[in-house]
Amino acid sequence: MKSRLIFLLISIALAYEVGVCHGGELRKDFYKDTCPQAEDIVRSIIWQNVANNATLPAKFLRMHFHDCFVRGCDASILLDSTPNNTAEKALEKTCPGVVSCADIVALAARDSVSFQFKFPIWEVLSGRRDGLISQASEALSNIPSPFFNFTLLKQSFANKSLTVHDLVVLSGGHTIGVGHCNFFSNRLYNFMGKGDEDPSLNSTCASFLKTQCRSLADNTTTVPMDPLTPLSFDNNYFKILVLNEGLFQSDAALLTDKDSSNIVDELLDPDNFFNEFAQSIMRMGSIGVLTGSAGEIRKNCRVVNS
Repeated sequence: MKSRLIFLLISIALAYEVGVCHGGELRKDFYKDTCPQAEDIVRSIIWQNVANNATLPAKFLRMHFHDCFVRGCDASILLDSTPNNTAEKALEKTCPGVVSCADIVALAARDSVSFQFKFPIWEVLSGRRDGLISQASEALSNIPSPFFNFTLLKQSFANKSLTVHDLVVLSGGHTIGVGHCNFFSNRLYNFMGKGDEDPSLNSTCASFLKTQCRSLADNTTTVPMDPLTPLSFDNNYFKILVLNEGLFQSDAALLTDKDSSNIVDELLDPDNFFNEFAQSIMRMGSIGVLTGSAGEIRKNCRVVNS
């Protein structure tokens, strides 16, 4: 599936034919003078694709998260992937050498999630430049694991200068998308190594999940992380969480800390969730960014410039 996402992003970038960007920090309307139609091109192509595939928002959102957590938001996640990304190609044709792949990833996440509302639900500051390195081993050491307890989650986010508040709010992204059985089936069949269930998981929920994930060996079956509205970006994740029906151990961990649990309760109000998510994902989108003359503007999002 990642290859198809890359294909779409590269198509956007080649719609801009990407001149060289110079600048400092991230800012609003970064491309106002150099490629004023940049954000419109991304939104148009992403919305066209999401209209035909409602599972894309979860995938683009996860891609943005993984990109930012591994080496900073520098599109390193796109290196050595599949060619012919629609969004990238559209931009590369319109504004050659101007729009970074890193900004395309951030915009694609925002625009895909925003499609259901028909307006952007958070602001994307732009001006990121593209990284030169991608190492698969770094993903394992930087991306929070679904098996993490609260202490490990808190440290993982602190390593990126994000707070417990950001941790809880951004976990709300689990309101869309699916989880693979092998990332939570230990909670169903062998939590403490005794063939037991995780006692913190709602027993009715566990019984249902066992009908979907038949064994610990199942690494192909997926289930929605939010079974109520799996394709709708909303705050139902938190409603599920307080019923002890969070899918992953890392979800349940948010209820094991008093401060974190209090934030979960606050996010049961949808207005609070949308307001806070917009702020937290903007902070996430600034992790380790390359600006000014650092990095480069890739001509092809899959490979560094030669």
